[in-house]
This record gives sequence, structure tokens and C-alpha cells, in this order.
Amino acid sequence: MKPVIALVGRPNVGKSTLFNRLTRSRDAIVVDVPGVTRDRHYGEARTGSRSFIVIDTGGLDPGGAEGVVRETARQAEQAIAEADAVVLVVDARAGLTALDRAIADQLRRSARRVVVAANKAEGLVPEIATVEFHALGLGAPLALSAAHGEGVAALVEATLAPIPDEPEAEAEAAAGRQPRVAIVGRPNVGKSTLINALVGEARVIALDAPGTTRDAIEVPFERDGRSYTLIDTAGIRKRSRQGEAIERFSIVKTLQAIEAANVAVLLLDAAEGISEQDAHVAGYLLERGRAVVVGVNKWDAADEDMRRRVRDELRWKLGFLDFAEVHMISAKLGRGLEALMRSVDAAYAAATAKLSTPRLTRTLAAAVERQAPPRRGPIRPKLRYAHQGGMNPPRVIVHGSALDRVPDSYRRYLEGWFRKAFALAGTPLRVELRSGRNPYARRRSGK
Repeated sequence: MKPVIALVGRPNVGKSTLFNRLTRSRDAIVVDVPGVTRDRHYGEARTGSRSFIVIDTGGLDPGGAEGVVRETARQAEQAIAEADAVVLVVDARAGLTALDRAIADQLRRSARRVVVAANKAEGLVPEIATVEFHALGLGAPLALSAAHGEGVAALVEATLAPIPDEPEAEAEAAAGRQPRVAIVGRPNVGKSTLINALVGEARVIALDAPGTTRDAIEVPFERDGRSYTLIDTAGIRKRSRQGEAIERFSIVKTLQAIEAANVAVLLLDAAEGISEQDAHVAGYLLERGRAVVVGVNKWDAADEDMRRRVRDELRWKLGFLDFAEVHMISAKLGRGLEALMRSVDAAYAAATAKLSTPRLTRTLAAAVERQAPPRRGPIRPKLRYAHQGGMNPPRVIVHGSALDRVPDSYRRYLEGWFRKAFALAGTPLRVELRSGRNPYARRRSGK
């Protein structure tokens, strides 16, 4: 098993900057505003021949009030419980604070190994930068600069040194092949509640207020012996309401999560109906070629009139997602989740399916026999054979002559025909037409 290191500390001491430095990524949002990180955020890191898991957390306030502050602290406390070692990040420039002392007391009670990291120490003499933090009684503090990378290697070495180096299981090599499922939708439709219901614990903060989730949080999840990575995302609002800088970063992280996912669960709100923004998000999923499962959440809270309205709106507002399975669910009550995950499995299988060239060509011939492409002028396009050009989404390359004359309507006909023939439920399918070069064209032109 890989060792797990949790980064904790009060708000705005640079935990997310250190997380990004360790994981060599930009997975955590870094803004010079306290309280941006709220959920715990996992990433993989490596130093030399050793790899480990690092957890970014929100600002820890042991005596915090209720609401988001308290929920953020609970996420940090859960990260501490999961960790083999904890790095307490403090601010070398701000000096020792009462909140640093309170967090140190809580870590001492946790019985976890703790290393104190005095961040933002660039340009400072290490001995002077760390002198105050000896008073925490957690061993010799280490000076570093997460933003510049100074002292980070020494911190990792000191943190991992007491932890036995165990060989990684070969099974971990297959982790990259597990389905990555992004839960997307507008704010307050229940994305975090759905993830918590699937995982069976309060893994991400779920409050009855829009905008609680800001970062894209990856959550490992296992069901019926199969591993998944669930990605909780920030709600996508209308552009006119994206004024806050942090919210704009959140939108970017959501779009990146969609790009990195194999399947997207588009979550809708049955109690409010389907909005233009839902259709906008759905259109982006289709544009990016993601396999999609639609979950209509809060079905238990909708009366019969609202349920009829939602069914009608699904047909005329989201009709372009006709390939996606639709499930009426209640994440809060845990209803409909088994069927939802079966559709996720089917969509993932369809998006990553391998389509044989002989069968594709036979299917193409059957499609042309049933309905040939329309003639445009004296020339009728000829479709000769097909092969697979990619996955996620499946891409079919059709070769022939004069295919530049094939209208978009016929291309859509072929997409539907191939999807039905190969039972590709839950995924869009791309058909690309390529015309072969005419070997007699140069002779006719006299060249």
C-alpha cells in the first residue's frame, strides 16, 4: 500500500500550493483568498523510487462554527484519520498563531506522526523562519517554499523516512483503466449528496446551499468488486453570474474534469424542472464526446404535475441526448442508484468498445442498402468500407469516393445505424467520411 500524507493547517498557509508541487499538477485551486479548499482532495506523488498519496484539506479550525467551516474541518479530520503521516503547514511570515497551537494540540491527540512545515520561507534564514514553531512541541520544524520548490524534497524525505517502503502491487497498474465518472450539473442539484450516497459516507461536503463545492474532487469508489473514480464538480452557472474569481476557477476545473472523465452523470433537479443551463451543460458534454447517463434527482420531492413536465422537457429540451439512459432517482433517500450505476457501466463499455473492421464494413453495406446517400448532381457518393478510428467516444472512419457530397443528415443516419447495430447505449458516436484520391484526376487535367 502506498503511504498517505495529509496536509493540514489553518486557512491560506499554502496547503494547496504544496499539494500541486508534490503532485506536479495544478489539480488544486490556488487563489490568494482563504477558504477556497473545502473538501479533501487526493493526488499521487513520487519522490525518487517511492510513490505516495497526498491529501489536500481545507483550513482546519478545531473550534469552528457550524455550516461550511465546521464541515470543512470534518473533512480535514477524516484526512488525518486516513493518513500515515501529517504535515502541519504553517506560515513562516505570519508567525505562530493561536489557531496553529489549537491545531497542533488536536494533532497531538490523534497519535499520528506530524512534521511541521514552515511555508513561505523564501528569502528567510531557515533557523529564523522556524524558531517560533518549536513551541508547538512537534519536533524540529522544516523551512520551505511551496511556491518556489525550496525545501520540499527535504520535507518529503523527513515525512516518509519512518514509513516502511513496501513494493507496490501489480494490480495498481490497472487503476488507470477504471471508469472515471464525473457528476455534473448546475449548482444545488445534489451532486455531492449523490457521491456520498454511492460511497456510503460523508465523503464530500453536502449542504442545502448552492456553491458549496468549488474544486473538482476525485473520490475512489468500489461497487460489486469493480473500482471507479467519482469526480464531484462545481455547479456550472450562467456566464452572467460567474463574477467571482474563485467561481471562474471552479468552472475551469469542472470543464477539465469532464475532459478527463469516461462517463458523465448529468444530474437534473426534478423539483425545479429542466433549465436552459441544463441544456447548455448537456450540449457541452455532447460536444466533448462524453458518454452520458442522465439522473433526474429529487424525484421524491416532485408532485405528479412536475413529473409530467420533467418528462416532457426531457424530450424537447434534451432530445439531442437520445442515446443516454435516463433514471429518476433520489440521492438523499438512496433510490434508483443501482440502476444508475448499471447504466454507467454500460455507457463506459460502449464508449471504450472495440469495433471490428469486417463487422463495421458489413454494417455500412447494410445501411447503404437500406438507404443510399442522395445523389448531388451527376455523382452519387460511394461508401466502400469502414474501420474504427478511436474510442471514448467511438469514432468510425468511412472510406469511399465523393464523400464530401454526403449531407449532414445522412451522416447522422449512419451514426444512429452504427450505434443501434453495435448496441452502443449511453455514448455518442462520431462518423468521419474520407474520400480516396482519384488516380485519373491528373491524367484528365493533362498534368
